[in-house]
Amino acid sequence: MVFKQWDKNKFTPTSGWLGINPYYWLTWGLHPNYKNTDRRPLSVWGPQTQRLGLVGTMNAVDDAYKLESDSLRNTALLEIANHSGLASSADPLWLLYYSKELKPALEFSDMSILAPLPAEVRSNIISEGLYDWFKNELTILKERIIGAQTTNMDRGARILAYHRMLQEYRQLEATWAIRTASAQSNINMTQQQERVKSADIPISNWTTQSDVEIAKEVIRTRKY
Repeated sequence: MVFKQWDKNKFTPTSGWLGINPYYWLTWGLHPNYKNTDRRPLSVWGPQTQRLGLVGTMNAVDDAYKLESDSLRNTALLEIANHSGLASSADPLWLLYYSKELKPALEFSDMSILAPLPAEVRSNIISEGLYDWFKNELTILKERIIGAQTTNMDRGARILAYHRMLQEYRQLEATWAIRTASAQSNINMTQQQERVKSADIPISNWTTQSDVEIAKEVIRTRKY
């Protein structure tokens, strides 16, 4: 690393007046181009400049390799997170939607199932085995949901599994609602029959003319 600027006019001895200085020719006669070539290590094409340029190039290559390796690492971690069952509970779609919709199937109890029903309906569905059937179906569905959460699989397949089981839960819930409503209707009908048998319900007067009037009314209001 020499002076900041290469100046060929500062080389001595100089050629002198009319170029007759003999020391000049003794010194530079055999190397006429020496002064004209920039020999500084930090010149434009000097060895030090080339070395620094090579170091900079190698650093850029190292940074590119590092960026590529970091990208591969991040991609691998993302794939692991998408497939791992350990991270399924942190899935945004699970947290925002499916955990709430499937909560009744995951946290059910005897109280949560039977509490909304009247006492007569509870006794009826328990005696007929409807409650045991519904609880068994919920238990199976709960095991399947937990299995979908803990099993290593693709995130898309896991979300589809959640969706299918949510549909099954809604169908099961609808079936339960229909059967409990039917149980209530059967209880009401039985009570009504008992009241009729015990003459608690007055029966209006009936004549044959009443049937005739009913038949005429049906024919009159019939839509063709």
